[in-house]
Amino acid sequence: MEIVLATKNVHKIREFKDMLKRYPHLELVTLHQFPYYHPPEETGSTFKENATSKAEHAAKALNRWVLADDSGLVVSALKGQPGIFSSRYAGADATDVENRQKLLKDMAHLTSPEERSAYYECCLVIASPQSIKKCVTGTCEGHLLTEERGRNGFGYDSLFVKHDYEKTFAEVDESTKNRISHRCKAFERLSTFLETLGNGQER
Repeated sequence: MEIVLATKNVHKIREFKDMLKRYPHLELVTLHQFPYYHPPEETGSTFKENATSKAEHAAKALNRWVLADDSGLVVSALKGQPGIFSSRYAGADATDVENRQKLLKDMAHLTSPEERSAYYECCLVIASPQSIKKCVTGTCEGHLLTEERGRNGFGYDSLFVKHDYEKTFAEVDESTKNRISHRCKAFERLSTFLETLGNGQER
């Protein structure tokens, strides 16, 4: 069964392809295969609202089953920022580097790991052309460093250290990150649904 991943983010595509390897009955395609399609603007106030909007819009426009993701970094000391604006924290066209630099500046007055606590959140939504079929959320708690470390990952990974780990998400290998991340935790909550998807039980 074919399912469309509603993103063109190459990092997310690679992570999802790795997670979906255990479901050989599912064929993952991405928005790169639909160059004429234009996703909706992210106008929701939560990750769930944005992921739902992405899934519904793509499923109806493409007439296909869709898996959509919305995720980001939440910092309590910054009243939840960057949150849903994680990918554009430093501006609409900001790069990952610019977003990280702004975050480091905004957190410069916070020195202890407790003050710099943060978590990643991911909401995944599966939709058919007719309706939303599944919505799940996963989180990964940790803290943010005062300087970047590591060359892997993307987004804020070079600043984020998960609880009980010493390395940032940009220092651990990809397979480790895919096993412990917020996206993986959300994905695990889809496992039972994905196992039955395409066998006639879910239509």
